[in-house]
Amino acid sequence: MEKNSKKRKDYLNWDEYFMSIAKLTAGRSKDPNTQVGACIVSSDNRVLSTGYNGAPNHFHDDQFPWDREGNPLETKYMFVCHAEANAIDNYRGYKKEFEGARIYVDLFPCNECAKRIIQSGIKEVIYLSDKYQDSDSTKASKLMFDTCGVTYRPLEKEHQKILKITLKPDVGVEYEKEI
Repeated sequence: MEKNSKKRKDYLNWDEYFMSIAKLTAGRSKDPNTQVGACIVSSDNRVLSTGYNGAPNHFHDDQFPWDREGNPLETKYMFVCHAEANAIDNYRGYKKEFEGARIYVDLFPCNECAKRIIQSGIKEVIYLSDKYQDSDSTKASKLMFDTCGVTYRPLEKEHQKILKITLKPDVGVEYEKEI
């Protein structure tokens, strides 16, 4: 059997593909400062669910406080649902499928999301940024993950790419590689 030498060589690997879905999902966030997306993937590379940070269902975005500072009841922090929690809650299938799954996220999970990830059965976290690594919340997340056998790793730098998508029929996907 002759090998097909015409196969594309610049296709996305699984990590790039699923992180791209998480990043695209973050684009749904209406938060003016921080947009976070999450993509939960089964052990056999099926997308199970996605989520982004935003207002709870039925809490209208134009009534939602998006401020970062001030009276706690007038800031987003008391009300926002994180991307990881939304991805877990948005899943409409049998939660047993989360066992051994991976979650791709923009930002390393906070301690509250870490608890949800552990409880759901997800076993690996792949993230882009750990900018709050010195915070107590992130330290608690890592302690819980380490204790409960959830692995975590950043997306490898050589796999970071910018994806250009044109939403027009009959236009191919273009990849702009940037490290």
